[in-house]
Amino acid sequence: MAEAVTVEAFGRPRIKPEHRAYRTVDGNVRVGSVIHGIGAEIADPQGWVWTLVEAMDGSRGPSEVVAEVLRTHPDLPGEDARQAMADLLAAGFVDDARASVPVPPREEDRYSRGVPLLRWMDLAPRTSPWDAQLRLRKARVLLIGVGGTGGHAAQALVASGVGHVHCVDPDVVELSNLNRQPLYRESDLGRPKVEAAVATLRALNSDVTVTGERREVARPEDLAELVAGPRQAGRPPGGPPPVRAAGRDAEHRTSDGRPGHADPPSGTADGPGRAVSSSMPAPALPPSRYDLLVLAADRPDAIRRWTNRVCLAAGLPWVDAGYRGPLVTAGVYVPGQGACWECLRDGEIARRDLRLGPGQDPEVASPRMPWNPASAVTAGLSGALLAHAALALLTGVPAMEPGFRFGVNLMLPGDPVHQRTPRHPDCPACGERA
Repeated sequence: MAEAVTVEAFGRPRIKPEHRAYRTVDGNVRVGSVIHGIGAEIADPQGWVWTLVEAMDGSRGPSEVVAEVLRTHPDLPGEDARQAMADLLAAGFVDDARASVPVPPREEDRYSRGVPLLRWMDLAPRTSPWDAQLRLRKARVLLIGVGGTGGHAAQALVASGVGHVHCVDPDVVELSNLNRQPLYRESDLGRPKVEAAVATLRALNSDVTVTGERREVARPEDLAELVAGPRQAGRPPGGPPPVRAAGRDAEHRTSDGRPGHADPPSGTADGPGRAVSSSMPAPALPPSRYDLLVLAADRPDAIRRWTNRVCLAAGLPWVDAGYRGPLVTAGVYVPGQGACWECLRDGEIARRDLRLGPGQDPEVASPRMPWNPASAVTAGLSGALLAHAALALLTGVPAMEPGFRFGVNLMLPGDPVHQRTPRHPDCPACGERA
């Protein structure tokens, strides 16, 4: 178990620069910025809380901060000031101005804009703002599909410093891909996507290991083999344990957020889906050599169901994303924590009122085409949501309760998508009798 972080371990405790405090008109102290989900307001009738946060400017040690508060408020018990510092730390508002930078200067410069964002969103007490970036540095990700969604996600993961990204895709670059897949150029036409993607991604960040294989996922066993990882490539010494999300409960959402098809939106592989059996072998799989599976493929039609079953068997967290017309969504799943993909899908079907006639399949309520209408905008949004979900699970920043789906509807920008359902005890994939 990780050792608890205490304010006494900090050389120079300070309110995070991104969480700078201010006083309200009625004398309360607001800290953590005005962003919903981060900020907090503290009643301060005697004014000593404001003195405390001002003293926590990174120039003093913990005892010196307390002494500064008591100098202005001599009747205040010193223990109250220390407890207030501890409370601010526990709420995620404090870091150590004297913390060392545990990476080479090249990486310090490269990630000098991303680490402050992680610090801004991180509400867990940390000894160093680089903790989350170090988790990314050690992480191993399996990315299936490097089309529109997957290509955008791959660039974000590699640029963010994920230590090893392994890309899988069976296709070649076609002219019709280029309206939404900026990972490729006209000069790549006819070239295997994986080959072109790996070359571009390596050029983006040479500090990251990027590998790939041209392979089609045609059956569940293909996924199981990919999840197991290359037989010759074990986890590097000191690599991270299997990732676990910060939350504990959730649900799943389906394709369109409105009456329609119940499967999640298509991803980036725009070819026609194939009707393939969704049966899966029941035995548990060995632990994966990856920390996370990122699914950005939409074919065969059953690939999300297969992925759900394989990841449950291997105990591997996974994320997926895609688009159906103007609706763009991503899903977050961790085995044993919240609803699995099938729980969430079934919950969404039950929630809807499609007003179907007797015997009609829910499929009829949603359009099905041989290719998925998409643009650089929908592909880019889905890839960004997918990368955000992946980075959040790998770092714990921001904390997410897995088993849900979130996204945006471009037809109604003020109507965000967020779907969650309880885990179903009778779910055929993760339930008690699975």
